[in-house]
Amino acid sequence: MARAPRIVAELGRPETPEETADRKAQFSAAYRSSQNTRNLIAALLATLTVVLIIVFAVPRGSIPEREPVDVASVAADVSSAEDRTVLVPDVPDTWRANSAAVEGDSVGAWTIVYVPSEASGYLRIAQGFDADAAWPTRVLKGADASGTTTIDGVEWTVYDIPDPARAGNVSIALSTPAGPDTVMIYGSTDEKTVETAAKSVADQVKAIAQDAQ
Repeated sequence: MARAPRIVAELGRPETPEETADRKAQFSAAYRSSQNTRNLIAALLATLTVVLIIVFAVPRGSIPEREPVDVASVAADVSSAEDRTVLVPDVPDTWRANSAAVEGDSVGAWTIVYVPSEASGYLRIAQGFDADAAWPTRVLKGADASGTTTIDGVEWTVYDIPDPARAGNVSIALSTPAGPDTVMIYGSTDEKTVETAAKSVADQVKAIAQDAQ
């Protein structure tokens, strides 16, 4: 016995074949849409899980600080190679030496870069080998001498640096002759730190000058 057509409450009559087909099509579309949403959520959760695994699995920690340079050891090698006395600054133990090497083209300069702990910025102590009188001005990008100051018996030329950016971020600088060489102390720091650096090489500067006589 054939079943009677289903009466739809909203219509109050049986569905036509076209209405039945439309209803089933709408149901299928809604089902597929819900499946796509579930699949998208599942994919996002899976991706997040992988990211979390990577984050927690990769070892973390602070980057180890670079070992400070052994200035005395490097200076001994440079002195032997250059066959001359080179400075070994007697700076406070809290000062960190980041580099020590011979730099420069026209004038080779034994250069040590310090980061003083009690001051911001950095400081270079450089010994220009057989440097001409204009060497400090070239290093400081044209800065002019503005006077002199005497520190522990050594007279230093003081430079006026109106534009630190132009001078390679150098805001303060001194220079003095040491026999055939010229010693520079310069960087981005304060006067007290520069004075400490000048005191750290004063005796050696005087000794090099004495040996050259």
